Amino acid sequence: ESVGYKRQILCFSSLETYAQVNGGLMVNPKRIVFEDGETKKNITLINSSEETSVYTVSFTENRMNQDGSFTEITDPDPGQLFANPHLRIYPRRITLGPLETQTIMLQRRRKSNMQTGEYRSHLYFRPEIDVTPLTIDRPRDTVQGLSVDLRAIYGMSIPVIFRSGEVSLTTTLSDLKLKSVEGAHSITLLINRKGNSSVYGDLTVEYYPLNGKSFRVAALNGLAVYTTIEKRYVNINLKVLPEMNLHEE
Repeated sequence: ESVGYKRQILCFSSLETYAQVNGGLMVNPKRIVFEDGETKKNITLINSSEETSVYTVSFTENRMNQDGSFTEITDPDPGQLFANPHLRIYPRRITLGPLETQTIMLQRRRKSNMQTGEYRSHLYFRPEIDVTPLTIDRPRDTVQGLSVDLRAIYGMSIPVIFRSGEVSLTTTLSDLKLKSVEGAHSITLLINRKGNSSVYGDLTVEYYPLNGKSFRVAALNGLAVYTTIEKRYVNINLKVLPEMNLHEE
């Protein structure tokens, strides 16, 4: 059912935009894919804050859930292949002054007789925090004079992917529904993936009136469905304009 909307279109293209960590670290690109024959990738780090910061880089392994969230894992799910054993990062610890930029190198080590399929791990960028031990100037009779300083440490991760041998992929959209709750409108749908490769792209929604030109009313950029799942649930909030009639057939 179209309910006045054209079905969404997936565009399979990588995005060269920056991902950013709370605290000032910007990372480019935000997704890395080694194409056939490529063995090295450069990653640019920018400290956009006004303070010198130290960051560590490591690997994490994640399972994608059907709602798009991730669960950190240590053992691969059936059919999942980790890229980490085939990758090297250098350097792994970076000090950046205010507005300073540095490039790190990610290298893929090619091996023969690799299992066919898609290999994926995540690079994790974590700021190091200077923790000063809590001291008490003088003894206190009660705990009322104690204080605890809790500081959240925000890190970020970006996927790293390469493929070995023949990979296949088919993608379809299904279960398209228009939802209206208390004046707010959204579209829900399923992205269905088949094969041994992930899918990545942008999802856009256009409104087609009975007369006149179509126009975009929503977009979700950088959507992925990785090989740990075959379907992903998506909810897209719509910007409803006065010229839109959601009851058009």
